[in-house]
Amino acid sequence: MIGDDVEIIIVDVRGDKVRLGITAPRSIPVHRREIYDAIQREKADKKEPQKQQGKEPQANKEEKTGQQQDQEHHNQPTEKP
Repeated sequence: MIGDDVEIIIVDVRGDKVRLGITAPRSIPVHRREIYDAIQREKADKKEPQKQQGKEPQANKEEKTGQQQDQEHHNQPTEKP
């Protein structure tokens, strides 16, 4: 069990392959790692053109509080060595 709502069971074992069964509420997304990574790349690709083109309206930039600007700064991806 993961928390109170997610259950993981071993369905089958054949050689070095293990099949898992996952029971979770529909509100909790469950994906294989490669699918999750593809979703994350797609989300990042959708945000990237907006940053490059500077599509954020000037009015929104001026209306942001210092706290909002700090949050945006902390949400930026960091470069890995």
